[in-house]
Amino acid sequence: MRALRWVVAVAAMILSPSSWAQTSACDLNADGVVDVADVQLAINMAIGLTPCTATVYGAGTCNAVVVQRVTNAALGGSCRTDTSTNPHTVTLNWTASTSTNVAGYNVYRGTIMGGPYTKVNPALVASLGYTDGTVVAGQTYYYVATAVDSSNNESSYSTETKAVIPTP
Repeated sequence: MRALRWVVAVAAMILSPSSWAQTSACDLNADGVVDVADVQLAINMAIGLTPCTATVYGAGTCNAVVVQRVTNAALGGSCRTDTSTNPHTVTLNWTASTSTNVAGYNVYRGTIMGGPYTKVNPALVASLGYTDGTVVAGQTYYYVATAVDSSNNESSYSTETKAVIPTP
């Protein structure tokens, strides 16, 4: 089977402070500023001393993730309000195999150049791309892919591509 060519993108979720210029979900006491008072309120909500009214990590969810996000905002960072605990993904794209009867593709990942690799997709990938949402901040990954035909024959590994995940 013919080798695949890669296009790799590493994404980090970035939320702009301007998206909460008037009010921030991390401003739990609604006084117009995210500060130590909001951090203490987040802690009290997480341990059950105060009713949970936060919308930082979904409506009515008060846990360590909320406390950390409010703390980050109080220290001058942005107030992340998504429900993902992992802000990083790696998006892989490749050109189609020219082999006949291609049923899909497998994507493999390793942490050492040249392998060994572990398959990351649970089922054959029918498209020409895959997003790996299980990456860890600060880690470097090496990816290869294979084409699989309708008889379940798998090609050799593609050329390796590298993705460096930013911290945090």
